[in-house]
Order: sequence, then C-alpha cells, then structure tokens
Amino acid sequence: MAAGVSSTENEQAEAAQRVFLDAVLRPYRSLPPRGFFLLMAVLGTASLVAGTTCILAGAWPVFGFFGLDVALVYVAFRVSYRGARLSECVRLTERSLTVERVSIRGERRRWQFEPYWLRVMLEDKDESGTLTLASHGRTVVVGSFLAPAERRSFAALLQGALARWRDFVAAA
Repeated sequence: MAAGVSSTENEQAEAAQRVFLDAVLRPYRSLPPRGFFLLMAVLGTASLVAGTTCILAGAWPVFGFFGLDVALVYVAFRVSYRGARLSECVRLTERSLTVERVSIRGERRRWQFEPYWLRVMLEDKDESGTLTLASHGRTVVVGSFLAPAERRSFAALLQGALARWRDFVAAA
C-alpha cells in the first residue's frame, strides 16, 4: 500500500475498475436448514415413539440408544454445515485476478495474479480432478470442493472472462 493512502481509498479505486468476473464458490449442501429441522423433528418423533414402545415392553435400556442415534445424526449434519462456511471469491478486474479463500474457521488467504500471464489448467482425469491457476511459478487450486461438472463449468466461465479481458486490453 502506498504511503498516505488508506485502505478504503484503495478499495474505492478497486471498485471503480471494470470487473470481468466476480464469482463466489461455496460447497453444495443438499439439505437446506429448513429441511434439516424437519428431518430432525421426524427422527426425534420416531425415536421417541419407538423408545416409549420399548419402555412399555420392559426394555427400558433401549430408549437411550434411540436418543443416541438422533444425537449422532444431529452432530454429523452440524459438522457438514460447518464445512459449508468455506468459500472462495474469484474476481477478475482490469488490473488483476484475485482469489480470496475463507476457511471454515474464518481465516482469510488471498492470492493475486497478473491476468495477462495467467494459465487456467483443468486436470479432469477422474472425480478428483483439479482446477489450478498458475502464473510466474505461483499456483493456487480453486474450487476443490466442487463437483467435476461444476469445476469444468467454472473453468470455462473463467477462460471466457479472461478472453474478454484480453480483448479489452487489446482494444485499449
């Protein structure tokens, strides 16, 4: 940052630039919070009814296991939703391509590349393929949590944005 220039002035200058791509990538979760609440209500009710039946039949120790399975399902979903806090923001402006990753713990990491030299490499061998951005010996893997089809789609979107950026630079 230049001496005497505040970060808000830098942010305003960056916002004034032409944006060719501004994408936020997040892991997909198939069950929205409302569905999670309904699932837990159904499981809890079913476990309560089955547990009560076991108590009435004299098998009272089984009741605790019905509660335990509901608790384990709850914990598994909470861990899954915690993983959904991960996000990656990919932004291509006139001056740079920036990748900002926010971890599940809220830690931020930022990479900045010169778009002219940027290579978008999609390794699509199998389900574990990667999308890598590389320039001047630096690389960053983007969208590792995306499904293969989503990763291919985002790679095409990014390559299209880079082509528009190169056309813009050539015309300027």
